[in-house]
Amino acid sequence: MKKDFTILYPAHENIYVNVTNRCPFNCTFCLRQSMDSVYGNEKSLWLTKEPSVEEVIDAFKQKDISSYKEIVFCGFGEPTERLYDIFEICDYLKQNYDKPIRINTNGMANLIWNKDTTKDFKNRIDIVSVSLNHPDKNKYQKLVRSKFGIKTHEAMLEFVKEVKKYVSKVVLTTVDTTLSKEEEKLCQKICDELQVEYRIRPYEE
Repeated sequence: MKKDFTILYPAHENIYVNVTNRCPFNCTFCLRQSMDSVYGNEKSLWLTKEPSVEEVIDAFKQKDISSYKEIVFCGFGEPTERLYDIFEICDYLKQNYDKPIRINTNGMANLIWNKDTTKDFKNRIDIVSVSLNHPDKNKYQKLVRSKFGIKTHEAMLEFVKEVKKYVSKVVLTTVDTTLSKEEEKLCQKICDELQVEYRIRPYEE
């Protein structure tokens, strides 16, 4: 495993923000199990240290992001491990850039912080993309191997119910290589009941 200090990196016409390598999951399908970076980026996303809020803001100041569609908090870790640092960064971004802000998350913010965090997403995060992973809580746990155990699936869905009150768009995703077509239909049903979007994403994305 090689390490670097990669804070910002491009992907899918967006600029991604890598703030931590910490994660309460150890997903069987996670890309970081077998590589140091993604999307053709040469620099490793394994961090030599977590960047401070000031270092992230300084990285934006040195980068022309005018051509990017979105700012996305997503790297080699669960971004909500640093949720309140991210909110501070978002306050700066909202003041200085006219770009939608998305966070890609496993939906564990409330368990990580042991409180309801969702109200603080308001006016900071525009899109929340949550990894649904599987419709069944037991198979879900086998896939993600969460340190929080079997309650993880229910906590993720509860997070979705609450955060959709405060952000304009919530999307639940699954990986195209991990589910059967029947399981994908069950995921669609969950999303319909929650009144959120469902997206099946390629494994390498």
